[in-house]
Amino acid sequence: MLAGDDDAVSHISFPKRKLTNGSTVGGKFSPLPDWKEDDTAFRHTKKQLDQYFSCQRTEFDLSLKPAGTDFQQQVWQALIDIPYGETVSYRFIAEYIDRPKAVRAVGNANGRNPIPIVIPCHRVIGKDGSLTGFGGGLPVKSFLLDLENHTQLSLAL
Repeated sequence: MLAGDDDAVSHISFPKRKLTNGSTVGGKFSPLPDWKEDDTAFRHTKKQLDQYFSCQRTEFDLSLKPAGTDFQQQVWQALIDIPYGETVSYRFIAEYIDRPKAVRAVGNANGRNPIPIVIPCHRVIGKDGSLTGFGGGLPVKSFLLDLENHTQLSLAL
């Protein structure tokens, strides 16, 4: 689901899906009652996402309007600065924004990212190289990282 106004994206949400083990992923954000559904909105965003998923786009050129605290905005901007196909740790982001002791706060801000994929929170991994939480679920995070490395182009949930 894409949401926003005046062609500025404020939310990207994954659909809720049930995994084979019975757990669910996605469904983190639901439309607010005063929102209106418009299948014609965000054509530019949809086009760029399609290009990303077909390995034809490595950077997004979109107007974004994520709502968050100043600290969250700092973290999200740092995420945008992570190059396509690369990963960094939460500690790296904390040091990048000159808040080296704020590793947990960086993790919390990363987890509250309202515009995943475009603000690439999936590129942040544990300091030991392990995959860590992701709003769309770890299989989706793994898929996105593999997509950026062009090693896997299908996902089964």
